[in-house]
Amino acid sequence: MLLVASLAWFVGQPCYTCVHHFTPFRCKCKLEPNIFRNIRPNRRENVTDWALGHFREHYGDESIGKWDIFYYVYGVLHHPGYRAKFADNLKRELPRIPLAPACDPNPERQRGANDQSRPDVGRDEGAVRPREGAGRYRRPGQRPAATDGRARARAATGFWAFADAGRKLAELHIGYESLKPWALEWVDTPGEPLSYRVERMRLSKDRKSLKVNESLTLGGIPAEVFDYRLGNRSALEWVIDQYRVKEDKRTAIRSDPNNPDDPEYIVRLVGQVVRVSVETVRLVNNLPQHYAPPAKPAS
Repeated sequence: MLLVASLAWFVGQPCYTCVHHFTPFRCKCKLEPNIFRNIRPNRRENVTDWALGHFREHYGDESIGKWDIFYYVYGVLHHPGYRAKFADNLKRELPRIPLAPACDPNPERQRGANDQSRPDVGRDEGAVRPREGAGRYRRPGQRPAATDGRARARAATGFWAFADAGRKLAELHIGYESLKPWALEWVDTPGEPLSYRVERMRLSKDRKSLKVNESLTLGGIPAEVFDYRLGNRSALEWVIDQYRVKEDKRTAIRSDPNNPDDPEYIVRLVGQVVRVSVETVRLVNNLPQHYAPPAKPAS
């Protein structure tokens, strides 16, 4: 259901890199989050040494690793601005991943650091401190300036913002079945013995509650749940459609998603998907505003 894309890297346009299976929402491959791709008889990494060197050189940060690049791409592919701007391109060609510009995790602090009218604010106070290993990389023959480490650490803040967000998103989407379900309101039907069996679940018209069966309704569904979409519908709506009893008219084969050994499984899954959706929307909303450097004006 919730898939993490497998990434394969190629040389792209300047400042961009192509990836296969650009979005988990359209990918047909059921893969674990892995930077390796099995190609018999040899196994090679999806994130190439060229891509690793490209990122390290651009950001001047030797601490960037291949897993960091994987999660960076996963974060960028969730950026609403990126997906909206390149929606048509992503339908017919491989995506190109931009190299995110610098950002500040604390916008108020950054604005204060850049305010030259405040004599009490110095350059060091607003500076972003380098991560371990950052700032030591220089191109051959380049002379290190006094602020070289600080400037390069600043340049890499955009990368790490997306990489950290992508890591959290991947953990959510991979481990959703181990999450604590969202605290939905359980509404029992008077006179009906409580049952967890699902024939077909139905959302209310206002989409604030979900009727599991005649005995149980789950209420208090947050509105932002429907902002996390898998293709053209939300993750919750996907679960509602897939987890129902079906019967093939031609063969009379009956498909029943209920688990006799774990009767609460589907109800618990609904709560877990609600949590995944809410947390995903929160992480996406907190992504940096800019996913790529500003376009250069036409000459």
